[in-house]
Amino acid sequence: MESISFPSSKLSQIQLELLRIYAFNPSEEEMLQVKNLLARFFADRFIDKIGQAATELQITDADLDRWLEEDEQ
Repeated sequence: MESISFPSSKLSQIQLELLRIYAFNPSEEEMLQVKNLLARFFADRFIDKIGQAATELQITDADLDRWLEEDEQ
C-alpha cells in the first residue's frame, strides 16, 4: 500500500488522520460509523472531565438534581 503524506504545517494530527481515512474513499455507512466513533470518544472525554470537576468542587448528585429542579421552574 502506498504511503500518503500530507503537509502538516497547519493541520493537527487528528486532521491528518481523518484525511488519511478519506483517502480510502469510505462508504457513507463507514463515514457514519467514523462520525459516531468520534462523537462517542469526545462525549466520553467530556463526561470524564465533568466528573473530575464535580469531584474537585465537591458537587453531589443532590446538587445537580436541585439545580435541574430550579431550572425547570
